Amino acid sequence: MNISKIYRKRIIPEDLILLKDDIIVAQDEETLITKWNTLNPKTAFSHGCSCFFLKEGIKVSKVYRSDGSLLRWYCDIADFSICPEEESMTYTDLLADVIIDPEGTVKVVDLDELADAMDHDWITKEQAVRCLRNLNRLLSLIYRDKFDRLQARLDSLGL
Repeated sequence: MNISKIYRKRIIPEDLILLKDDIIVAQDEETLITKWNTLNPKTAFSHGCSCFFLKEGIKVSKVYRSDGSLLRWYCDIADFSICPEEESMTYTDLLADVIIDPEGTVKVVDLDELADAMDHDWITKEQAVRCLRNLNRLLSLIYRDKFDRLQARLDSLGL
């Protein structure tokens, strides 16, 4: 696998963006790791790094404030589509997210958006089922104190 371009596809709001400034740090058959700055300037955070767990349907991001301190871990549930001919990957954000602050507080967010997408047929039944199953697997890891297994990929690279 050799990916040189990453696209982010959102369902709400609907868009498709080439993440042209993201830097691919490492990749293998199971993961793709990037460093990035925010697309639009934010006051709460400025940069971060992400590990796309391609088989698990999860993107784990470590989000930093401008002073370099950790703001939070942000986990997207996603579908990944790889196009070898274009050396590209498109990840579709399936809406459900998990936020973990440095103290360990866990919040599941945007389930209302998932419900809206299902109501309006903006997401397929198969995507919704995959989203909920992957969300459940992620939460099971977190609740069993095994989130460090996902964090380790970024931490091992000093990100």
